[in-house]
Amino acid sequence: MAYVIGVDVGGTFTDAILDDGNGTVVAAKSPTTPPNYSQGVMDVIHQLAENLGEPVEVMLDKTHHIAHGTTSSLNALVMGTVPAVGFLTTAGHRDSIYIMNVEGRYLGSAPHELQSVMGQRKTHLIPKSQAYEVIERVDHAGNVVVKLNEDSVRESVAALLAKGIRSIAVSLLWSFRNPAHEQRVREIIQEIDPEVFVALSHEVSPRIREFSRSSTTIMSAQIGPGLRDYLGELESRLTASGLKGPLLVMQSNGGAIAASEAPATAISTIGSVLTGGVVGAVNLGQQLGHKNIISTDVGGTTFLVGLVVDGEPVRTSQTIINHHPINVPTLEVHAIGSGGGAVAWIDRGGNLQVGPRSAQSVPGPACYGAGGVEPTNTDANLVLGILPETGLVGGRKKLDVQAAREAIRTHIAEPLGISVENAAAAIYAIQNAQTGDLLRKTVVEAGHDPRNFVLYAFGGAGPSYCAAYSAEVGVREVVVPLGPVASGFSAFGLAASDVVLAQELSDPGQMPVSATATQRHFEELEARLGEALARQNLSFKEIQFVREMDLRYTAQLAEVSVTVPSGDLAEGEMIAAMNDFEAKYAHLFGEGTGFSAAGIQSITLRVQATGVLPFDPQMPGLESASSPDPSNAQSTTRQVCLDAQIGYVDTPIYDYRKLRAGHVVAGPAVIEVETTTVVVPPKMTGTVDHLGNLNIITRD
Repeated sequence: MAYVIGVDVGGTFTDAILDDGNGTVVAAKSPTTPPNYSQGVMDVIHQLAENLGEPVEVMLDKTHHIAHGTTSSLNALVMGTVPAVGFLTTAGHRDSIYIMNVEGRYLGSAPHELQSVMGQRKTHLIPKSQAYEVIERVDHAGNVVVKLNEDSVRESVAALLAKGIRSIAVSLLWSFRNPAHEQRVREIIQEIDPEVFVALSHEVSPRIREFSRSSTTIMSAQIGPGLRDYLGELESRLTASGLKGPLLVMQSNGGAIAASEAPATAISTIGSVLTGGVVGAVNLGQQLGHKNIISTDVGGTTFLVGLVVDGEPVRTSQTIINHHPINVPTLEVHAIGSGGGAVAWIDRGGNLQVGPRSAQSVPGPACYGAGGVEPTNTDANLVLGILPETGLVGGRKKLDVQAAREAIRTHIAEPLGISVENAAAAIYAIQNAQTGDLLRKTVVEAGHDPRNFVLYAFGGAGPSYCAAYSAEVGVREVVVPLGPVASGFSAFGLAASDVVLAQELSDPGQMPVSATATQRHFEELEARLGEALARQNLSFKEIQFVREMDLRYTAQLAEVSVTVPSGDLAEGEMIAAMNDFEAKYAHLFGEGTGFSAAGIQSITLRVQATGVLPFDPQMPGLESASSPDPSNAQSTTRQVCLDAQIGYVDTPIYDYRKLRAGHVVAGPAVIEVETTTVVVPPKMTGTVDHLGNLNIITRD
């Protein structure tokens, strides 16, 4: 028997899921332990072994691999808690990252903000004192125009090392067409000091446009050393505890990569936890027959939304962080700071706000009794009766309702002149409203009708809010993945992931470009991916390649990806790619917005390789009930407030462990699961399906 383990390191809790592929699924949950995140991972691994009923050494010895996702790299970039990084570029081009191609004045800003931000400069990634030039030049065709001056490289590297720099990003002009100079720069750096971390742009982001390529490489250099040290320590601890299989790290593209390979392209891992839930939604959707899914995850720190359309997750080729572009193929996931630990506060105008700041795991919500004094969503839910005082996580974490009331009274109720109960209800309402707003932005503004989607809700806090925020946008059906996965559904997604690698190459040309040249480029990319897959030290059931071309109308900025068939290409495939581009462009931007007379250009070629692992984690089945009546599963009643206008209502409380497939729970009701609570509002019903999930719909 072989196990697969998924570990999701969130801002507040670390979740783990074990699956043996034969119907055994075991979950565990433990507080995240910043800054030493590896300790939290080891804690949850030990908890998982305890829940499984095996010594940790035995469990890990049977484990085929561990798939790991973490928010630490993303959080470091967002908060700017990254080490000093040096930058080397072609002479005459140092200021590219400061001019920012004008993009830095609007990237990442909402439309209503553009008027105010267009005249403002955003914070630069590194100070100019850490950016140096080297003498060299390669032209657009990859020809060496000016030979690399190695003395200029040594002088620049010596200057950076003298400043205490231990990580250097190298982005030379047109290096994606000819990487020889970048490769030699790395050799020189390692000759001087082999311990310095080096990120090369042709490896991290081999795309045209120097600003976005350089910014991506710099950010990868900022998080690479920390990721390398963290994964190295974690892998050593897991190996010492009995793990013989590899440690894999989730990437933004929805697939995993070996931990030893991840630091070299560290930027590809920034969305690792964000994408785990979407991958899990795809997997569960295949079991339930759902092709259009809104994946929502309310954890301790963030609220995450991703889309699955026609069975495939929605992807994007670029992400924006702090107004800087990142050229990384990624599953498109939208996020706001609105998790269970989101802090409620009063702004200068006397208005109640919730988030984006989080109490995280340390000190945590006031009701945790770990030193937190500020009110959070969790504190409000406890006061409203949604959460039990006995607490969650199998009763190992009792909650202090008096501490929650005091935090809400001091910071919210008294300043607003209202009762503690009404303040808690207001916090709950604002949480539902702002999560509903993000749903609307993600689904409706992308041109989709929410009524055509099923919403999946997970995370420790998601099931408490999902019925309310789904109603905000008109979703008709909600699925709460329960069973063993419960709040650890993102970890289930990690365990269900395959190894996914991508290679890109920019070769701009007017369409239809040469089919022969395009075929040669794709074969080169596929050969590189074959070598990279071999380095993962895993056996794959099969290897799948997907080819893409990024096309645009001549002189426009908007590039759209279209798929290209495998095998030998001819002119017909190039014409088909142009037609697909125009159809997709019209779908995205509206009929008539394209301008065929301008011509169409091919910009970047991409191949994604999926190494399909010989595991297919499945949610185990649940015993059927003899009747829809769930009264045998009702454990008690308590006063619960879901609406300030209605107030507290004596509400049935159900023990999820006693529910069976076919049971129908009529709202208002609260279902207590080991690691979460599910709210079924009035006029709604929750039906337990054959896998133990809860389907919530509005009653006629």
